[in-house]
Amino acid sequence: MASKVTIFNNGPIRIEGEFTINDAEGQEYGLAGRTTISLCRCGLSANKPFCDGAHARQGFTSECKAHELPAPKPKV
Repeated sequence: MASKVTIFNNGPIRIEGEFTINDAEGQEYGLAGRTTISLCRCGLSANKPFCDGAHARQGFTSECKAHELPAPKPKV
């Protein structure tokens, strides 16, 4: 099954499916078998990178509409 990523308006980024999450050093977070996880987008979570609902308590707002990205620049 392919992973699905959803950006919620005024909320987190949700990832569903088969995936791993690694920190900057490449160490994998233990997800305890979860196949759905929400990542903090507001920067206010006490459990970063995971969402703890702080966005709702603090009034975080950000709406993201789907759009096309430009083609990547060629690597030289």
